[in-house]
Amino acid sequence: MGITTAMSTSFKKELLGGIHDLDTDTIKLALIKASPTGTYNVTTTNYSDITGNTDESSGTNYTAGGVVLASPSITVVNTTAMVDFANAVFADVTTATSGCIVYNFSKAGKALCVIDFGGTTSAVAGDLTLQFPAVGESTTVIRIA
Repeated sequence: MGITTAMSTSFKKELLGGIHDLDTDTIKLALIKASPTGTYNVTTTNYSDITGNTDESSGTNYTAGGVVLASPSITVVNTTAMVDFANAVFADVTTATSGCIVYNFSKAGKALCVIDFGGTTSAVAGDLTLQFPAVGESTTVIRIA
């Protein structure tokens, strides 16, 4: 089982249906544990997908549900629309993770995307910071070209 970085197909459909408002809804990022038992990819539809498989990370000071992604910024470069967020910081945690899910807390946990970290990332009694890449047509995590 595992994680494949992808924007959720259900998110694309929900965008066209006007369900998500990424600059006003509460968007969260939750960590997926190292070596998950479930499979997370384009078919992931909801935050509950990881909790149903007990695949959310846990550990000292890690709060189930993850953290709110702050400072959403929607921009367009040429013909690509994208949304960027401030880096996600899990403060003073002890946990191990191999990826994450970005989801819309305001819309019953609907999944936006899943991200594979390419290996296990850990923190031991320290901050775990997930840095979003620079805004760009081919680098922004959530983008529509």
